[in-house]
Amino acid sequence: MTTSRDFLEVDDLTHAELSALLDTMVEWKDDPRAIPKPLAGRGVALVFEKPSARTRNSGEMAVVGLGGHPITIRHDEISIDVRESAEDVARTLAAFHAIVAARVFDHTVLERMSAAVDIPIVNLLSDRAHPCQALADLLTIRELLGSLEGRRVAYVGDGNNVAASLAYGAALTGLELVVSSPAGYELDELVVDRARNLGGVIELVSDPLDAVVGADIVYTDTWTSMGEEAEADVRREVFRGWQVDDVLMAAAGADARFLHCLPAHRGEEVAASVIDGPASAVWLQAANRMHSKRALFAFLMEDDFLKEEA
Repeated sequence: MTTSRDFLEVDDLTHAELSALLDTMVEWKDDPRAIPKPLAGRGVALVFEKPSARTRNSGEMAVVGLGGHPITIRHDEISIDVRESAEDVARTLAAFHAIVAARVFDHTVLERMSAAVDIPIVNLLSDRAHPCQALADLLTIRELLGSLEGRRVAYVGDGNNVAASLAYGAALTGLELVVSSPAGYELDELVVDRARNLGGVIELVSDPLDAVVGADIVYTDTWTSMGEEAEADVRREVFRGWQVDDVLMAAAGADARFLHCLPAHRGEEVAASVIDGPASAVWLQAANRMHSKRALFAFLMEDDFLKEEA
């Protein structure tokens, strides 16, 4: 039985822990001299079944900022469940590292790793969740708006892993979330119920124009995620009416800001005039991937340091 804290989904944190974690992100971003070195002399394994520029760079620099040594491991170097089981991969990496963080196709791989070792396992992305992205999103929204409680986020597009983790993050911070997706691509009912059980205010709206009215933030993601390439042509047709363009942003209001977890496909899920325009905060959002991971890794290493600050 493991006793370490894992981070496989946003609601592995309590409301109080997430609030304190966000405070720490802001504090350390404002004053890097305040950052401790809980990973000094320690390694962190960053495992990539699915490649990512932002996840690798933000993860490596977060570890370096905490005094640690990141080692990025590609899929072809370990071939989980081909060369070795997920459990044996985790046991091997735990012999060398303080944290294993993995970007995987199948969420159950992370759960099996967690059950096999007594060091923190961090979800860098799975088919069910993208919780580190949600942490960066929450930090970005707080910086843009000054607060989270009662603010309104409209997520337009595929009800995927990004939307799911955003739903849990919104529920734990008091954000109101409205999600608009084509029929058959909605946010899973189990995710909606789980978010509402956390106290979240979440609406599902079929018309994207209705969804964005009154939104402080308009958020989208690519229509076709990695591993879904065979569906790309079908998805382009299905999602045609869900592009975030100037009309949609105008419906949200003059002060609405735009977010995207990236990579973006201009002319598909977002118009170039939006992502490259004055409402866009996608590069702040991308930069915050590092700031959020840095605070998360420190939290997982230094047992109660955030609770003591809260």
